[in-house]
Amino acid sequence: MAPITRLSDSPPRPSHRTGPSFSGRDVTVEPKPRKAHRELDENINSYPHEKPYNVAIDTVPVTTERIPYVPSESDKLIDPGTARASIAADAQHPNGTTEGDWAENHKTQTVVQQHCQYFDRDGDGVIWPHDTFIACRKWGWGIFLSALATFIINVNLSYPTLPGWLPDPFFRIYINNVHKAKHGSDSMSFDNEGRFSPQKYEDLFAKYDRGDKGGLDWRDLLRFHKGQRMAMDFFGWSAVFFECKHNHRVFFRGSKLLITTRRVGRVSPSLAGRWSAAQGRRAAGV
Repeated sequence: MAPITRLSDSPPRPSHRTGPSFSGRDVTVEPKPRKAHRELDENINSYPHEKPYNVAIDTVPVTTERIPYVPSESDKLIDPGTARASIAADAQHPNGTTEGDWAENHKTQTVVQQHCQYFDRDGDGVIWPHDTFIACRKWGWGIFLSALATFIINVNLSYPTLPGWLPDPFFRIYINNVHKAKHGSDSMSFDNEGRFSPQKYEDLFAKYDRGDKGGLDWRDLLRFHKGQRMAMDFFGWSAVFFECKHNHRVFFRGSKLLITTRRVGRVSPSLAGRWSAAQGRRAAGV
């Protein structure tokens, strides 16, 4: 399956990096001439050139290595720094997920609640451990990996979401309070109230898509994991590592480019449906 590439109308970002070319199935990125890199390095302190501010200074190298998303005048995404309560808006989908009227049908839920919707099989607002286990199995995961994921997710995320003070012996997760289970050291695309920040999400690609491939490969994910780590946040480091492994396992399909999805609310059902279809083809000998 050909990789889904990410396009952007934002101003071209300066790049001072050189190295081997990256060849995906849909995109080939060659390193720029060394002279062009020197010219960009000389002007990095004034990027973006058409704005009254700068996002990088050469005296602090990390600011030149990780250039954030800078919207252009032609972008359809307005106010990317303002978090959205119920739509996962980005540069390509400024109105969120419109397929199947998803945004309209889920306008009473925050984006992080929509993100967890897949695990709530009966729609009662409670995710039991067996719900998590079955959801992982539908992705095509083995019994051991699904059990491990269930243990990690429900044991760690149950208590913050409980309506009372007493621990739940069944380790249930309550979706109404799922924003309280947010961990650190991630992309920060979800805020502490469960809203979705387009700026933070676009920053994920802008900062860590080395070579502007249009997606993140496994090396980019390693840089992301290192770059987003917060001091002493051991749980956050572990959670993000597990999530990166999940994304790599699910989206990495024989291509050098990691397939990235923007259907934040619907990615899990889509993956489950894709795996079920593949199982059906195998059973039929196709």
